[in-house]
Amino acid sequence: MNKNIIKVGFIGLNPDSHWAAMAHMPALKALDKDFEVVGVANSTLQSAQKTAKAFNLPYAFETPQDLINSSEVDLVVVTVKVPYHYEFVKAALKAGKHIHCEWPLGNGLKEAAELAELAKQKGVVNSVGTQMRTAVEVKYLKKLVSEGYLGEVLSTTLVADGGNWGAETIADLAYLSDKTKGATMLTIPFGHTLAGVREVLGEISDISARMIKRRENVYITDTKKSIPNSVEDQIMVNGIFKSGAAFSAHYRGGLSKGTNFLWEINGTKGDIKVTGDIGHGQMTQLHILGAQNSDEKMKELLVPEEMYLEKPENVIPRNVFGIYSLIAKDIKEGTREAPSFQDAVSLHKLLDEIEKSSNNKK
Repeated sequence: MNKNIIKVGFIGLNPDSHWAAMAHMPALKALDKDFEVVGVANSTLQSAQKTAKAFNLPYAFETPQDLINSSEVDLVVVTVKVPYHYEFVKAALKAGKHIHCEWPLGNGLKEAAELAELAKQKGVVNSVGTQMRTAVEVKYLKKLVSEGYLGEVLSTTLVADGGNWGAETIADLAYLSDKTKGATMLTIPFGHTLAGVREVLGEISDISARMIKRRENVYITDTKKSIPNSVEDQIMVNGIFKSGAAFSAHYRGGLSKGTNFLWEINGTKGDIKVTGDIGHGQMTQLHILGAQNSDEKMKELLVPEEMYLEKPENVIPRNVFGIYSLIAKDIKEGTREAPSFQDAVSLHKLLDEIEKSSNNKK
């Protein structure tokens, strides 16, 4: 067996079109010189066995703790729903395992901060899945801004739709309408996209917000029943980056007939417009247009083809591939380049400030 291979165990992997199968597995397959997925633990042993058979994995563990304790697993990947992140991540850290967890790290700032402190004590590689930060288009956008395409950045404006958190959903996603579950429009699409925005433009030093719930109920299309909604479906935020540039954003629940992702950056020497099909910046194909002061109109700013080489063709696993590439380097070379639990806490704090700002206006 190749000792340079990092052996991966999943807590929460299902072959039936769920996120880990759609995003993580193709990303890891494209990094087969670094990773090998060896096992899975799900809510039941039967489910784990089904997944292991579907993906030809050698181990189906009876419980998540069995996976965590196994000497066959180097990196524990947690891809279950948000309320279970804390329990499984904490157990993996206590066992001294490297750990990758889907965003958000915890169900709220308190859980995330505790996990980040434990990860620091254990000294293991720890990462969180804010993969918009590693999107090829975001890397290119960051390069354009840093190299002065816009001159000095004056402001940025973001208008996007959450996709979910609209008038209708399906039973499998009904938990998104329960704020106590931690998977809200604020934490998921807005949080992911905010991570990407900060990757390009830096930290936000001051922020103010209003969050509004316009839909009291959500209709479940496959059960033909309505359920109560406790999640805000309108998020309006403004703030100031540490650079002094202005920031404004409006996230809307559901999908519109217009542009579902529009991000503009305005500077002293020009403007950039980034568009996508949905407000989940971590999973939409981004298109970049730009114009400098001497240009009559915007033109497409094509990402150099070499930036896509040896990466998955589909945008979702390609962005996740970016995170795993950094994880492999961190484990093998001792670097700390993947988005860490400390990075996650910083983002959790910003979202917490947004929520507190909105609550103070009620």
